[in-house]
Amino acid sequence: MPRKSPDPLYPAPLAYENREFLESPDGRVFRMLAEYQEPMTRFRRERIQDTVVFFGSARFRALDVASHELELLENTGSARPAPAEEQPARPDEVERGEASAQKLRLAEAAVEMSRYYEDARTLAGMLSRWSMSLPGRRHRYVITSGGGPGIMEAANRGAYEAGAKTIGLNIKLPFEQMPNPYITPDLNFEFHYFFMRKFWFAYLAKALVVFPGGFGTLDEMFELLTLAQTQKLAKKITVLIYGSSYWKSVIDLDILADKGAISRKDLELFQFADTPQQAFDLLKAGLTEDLQLQAAWEKEHLPPQAEGVPAAPAPDAQTLLGPDIAKTR
Repeated sequence: MPRKSPDPLYPAPLAYENREFLESPDGRVFRMLAEYQEPMTRFRRERIQDTVVFFGSARFRALDVASHELELLENTGSARPAPAEEQPARPDEVERGEASAQKLRLAEAAVEMSRYYEDARTLAGMLSRWSMSLPGRRHRYVITSGGGPGIMEAANRGAYEAGAKTIGLNIKLPFEQMPNPYITPDLNFEFHYFFMRKFWFAYLAKALVVFPGGFGTLDEMFELLTLAQTQKLAKKITVLIYGSSYWKSVIDLDILADKGAISRKDLELFQFADTPQQAFDLLKAGLTEDLQLQAAWEKEHLPPQAEGVPAAPAPDAQTLLGPDIAKTR
């Protein structure tokens, strides 16, 4: 008995349009590569040479810094606030005697965090104005954060207010998260993989500023310090820990040296600062040394170039370097 003719088939999806494959375990390597190559393409197009990275708490955000009306977030990067009983006491609650001891303690912490928010904003603005005055064909020492609220927002905000480009390296989390509005739109990134996000934090950074924060801030700080300690970064990175009273009450790094867990010289990998001006002076000194090394290398290896960053986006790698390969349709 003859077999029935099969029904006509629809064309199979192109491999790079097959979401089932791309989102499968077998497609993981392509997702990882995309989180390397797509940011690389945008950084090149936007003429970004290097960065200064700000880390710090995301859980506090300033609604009205002057009156200390702050709100504690449900989780790091969350768009939802924490429950009312976990919020800091507001001035009117204190005046009416309605604030619990816990809410009063949180209110004191919120006031402290509002100061750090303003300090991060001020410092980012100072660095941005200085970096925009530097000669060269690419943007230097671009302020970069994790892209969320709190200290991250303050850093992007300070750069934005100075008229500079500023980068946000966001991470996709199980709870709601939105990039803060001060990030340069073409430099707004969202990552799935923490390790790819960390790669971009580390390998463009010439300086790191660590404001008070929690687990995530500690994680990023120690990762960068470990890379510097083990000389895995082929560059000098200036690490500034901001808010000595906060950090010295959280961790005692001298004990690590006293017990022999690190060498005494490892304590020279970072410096403390307590005011925006002090932090700026330390950062400027470290970055000026980097500038001098870079200028000496360019003088030896590159032809003279016109000063100033071009306004137009940089050409892609194919246009700039590649043979004339025909485009596909």
